[in-house]
Parts: sequence; structure tokens; C-alpha cells
Amino acid sequence: MLVVACAGGFTVSRLHGIFGSENRPAYADTKVEDSKPFNPKHLTYEVFGPAGSVASISYFDANSEPTFIEGASLPWTLEFEITETSAAGSVLAQSNSDSIGCRILVDDEVKAEKISNQHNAFTSCLLKAA
Repeated sequence: MLVVACAGGFTVSRLHGIFGSENRPAYADTKVEDSKPFNPKHLTYEVFGPAGSVASISYFDANSEPTFIEGASLPWTLEFEITETSAAGSVLAQSNSDSIGCRILVDDEVKAEKISNQHNAFTSCLLKAA
């Protein structure tokens, strides 16, 4: 029984190949539309606080990879180009001072900002779409 089923399957497979049913039709008039060009945007992270204070900063880089910096002097800034049509941004920071703030800018326009005033201040800014 198994031999008959295998032989039948092989025969059907060969017949499909002979009669060309495995070849899919290609349409000459079908074109893939190029995506419309866009102007890359510039994303800027800023973390600020009292002069002389330092912070631990975590953020998503240009490739959306999480990055951590320990002991960054404030004020701290990072700018990079967004090469995708859409992107998200996030920056978190904790300072050794009682005040810290963060800001996310897209093409020099503030999109997210937060200031925290507490012992060993912590702040975070999130940009859902740039």
C-alpha cells in the first residue's frame, strides 16, 4: 500500500513538471513601484541638570538598539539621522543630583520633554513615532 501511494505521488509530480503546471506565469506589464523618496529626519536626545552632575543614561540608538552610558557629564546630547520612514525614540536618565530633565527633538522641534525634581532624580522621555 505504501509503495503504491509513493509511486502515485511521484507520477503526479512528474506529470506536473512535464505539462508545466509548476511554472507560474510572469506578467511583463507588472512593475514594482519604487517607494517615494523622503527627507531623513534628525533625532536629538538631550539630558540636562545642574552643572557638574553626572547621570546614567539609557536610550535607543539609530538602529533601535538599547544603549547604556554610565557617568555621563550633564548636559549630554546625542544627535543622529533617522534612515527609516518611521522611528521611535526613548531616553531614560538618573542623576546624582536632585534635578534632571530630558528632551527629544525631531528636526530641532521638541517632541517630548520631562523634568524631575527629587532625590537622585530619574526622568524618561518617549517618542512613539518620528
